[in-house]
Parts: sequence; C-alpha cells; structure tokens
Amino acid sequence: MSFVTTKDGVEIFYKDWGPKDAQPIMFHHGWPLSADDWDAQLLFFLAEGYRVIAHDRRGHGRSSQVDSGHDIEHYAADAAAVVEALDLRGAVHIGHSTGGGEVARYVAKHGEPAGRVAKAVLVSAIPPLMLQTADNPEGTPKEVFDGFRSALAVNRAQFFRDVPSGPFYGFNRPNAEVHEGMIQNWWRQGMMGSAKAHYDGIAAFSETDQTEDLKAISVPTLVMHGDDDQVVPIGPSAHKAIKLLSNGTLKVYSGYSHGMLSVNADVLNADLLAFVAS
Repeated sequence: MSFVTTKDGVEIFYKDWGPKDAQPIMFHHGWPLSADDWDAQLLFFLAEGYRVIAHDRRGHGRSSQVDSGHDIEHYAADAAAVVEALDLRGAVHIGHSTGGGEVARYVAKHGEPAGRVAKAVLVSAIPPLMLQTADNPEGTPKEVFDGFRSALAVNRAQFFRDVPSGPFYGFNRPNAEVHEGMIQNWWRQGMMGSAKAHYDGIAAFSETDQTEDLKAISVPTLVMHGDDDQVVPIGPSAHKAIKLLSNGTLKVYSGYSHGMLSVNADVLNADLLAFVAS
C-alpha cells in the first residue's frame, strides 16, 4: 500500500490511479469514512482519462491511528503532504462534507499560495460553520453534536449503523429506496478508523469557522448541495458559502440527501465532469 509520512510522523494512506501526466483530481472524504467512499467517482474519472487521487484522513481508514491532530488545520496539512509528495499541479480538489472543510482550508492556506490548484468543489460541505452561535443562529445546536459524541462513546458500532440507515442517505424518508450495501459499506469504512479520531472529529467538523478560508479562495469553485440534506443543512452551509466565495457557483439538487454522491452518483458524476472539463 502507498503512504506519505507527514512532518509530525503520521502515515497517510493514498490511492493514485491513472496516467501520471493527466490532470489530477484529488478527492477528500467525509467523517468518519475513507478514500473508499469515492469509489464511484474514482472509477468514473479514471475512465475519462484523469489521474485520480484519494487519501484516508489521519485516524481514518488505513492511515495512522494517532491520538492528536484531529482538526481542520492538520487535515489540510496532511492533504498538502500528499499533494507535495506526488507533485500534483493544476489539480481539482473535490471534498464531501468534512472533506469540503478540508478542501477549503487546503486551497486557502496551501494550494493557492503554492500555485497547485486549478479548481475546487465543495459537496454537501460543512463550511462556513455548522454550529449554532449568536452570529450563526441557523446552525445546529451544540446539544446535537454532544449527542453524537455520547452515542459514539457508548456504542460506536450501533451509531455507525444508525447514521447511514437513516439521515445520511435519506433512507428514513417515506418511500425511499434503501440500499443495504451502502449502509454496510459506510459501517465498514467507519469501523476501520479510530474511535479517538472520530470523537475529536465531531468538534472539528461542527465548531470550525471557515469564513476566512472561503473568502481567501479565488479559483473557480462549485458548491453542490441537496436541499434535503439532514446532516449538513443547506441554509447555514451552501447558501452562506456561496456568498463568501469570490468565484463560486451554486448547484442545488431537489430532494437529494447528504450522501447524494453515492445514491445519485450518475447525476453528480456528470455534473462534476462538466465543471472539471469546463
């Protein structure tokens, strides 16, 4: 397996498929998953002739289960370590959920200053801020995230079954077509990772204000969000993010869930390709 070692000694697992002289597309996964969550996109873009890269965030998947650095700052630095080790240039960075926060910080702090980024895509992404505060009254109350922490600490295996069975893919909606394989694959990816990384990651994805990251991004950025996202509601995320981006485009998907990249891969892949190739 392929790994990059970060400056603080963490081994980050990555996949790197396709022609090494083709335009690179790097995918950043959501909590508490792994690079495997991008399988439908990796195979699609590989068939289109692109070089595709996806890594497991620290503490997730096959990367080191370290006890520290589970925050957006380290996530972005780890992504930068992979980019630099592979010498990716002119790359498109696509992030889902927490991975969208990772992309925003990476592009703002590392990618654009180094001249390595061509475009960015934020899919069902957490920026600018999920947490309800005085300045962000539409956000999600802290008690909800405290409930996540409690459920994870008491019975992570069951919690990681309940999330994909319900709100993540919208399988709790009336007449939803439930895909049992997606639920099992979500559980498999989650349980590969570290409970400590997942526990700390809840604060990372809910409490990190990325307003300044979004303001700093100047490359073309596509914001994709389902209006039935029960995990990262569209109001305090996509609708606010697009106002902060200087070169952003918002595409809203009617009735789509947080996990639309899997449930609606055919639609999302076509739209991603159109943006990447434009």
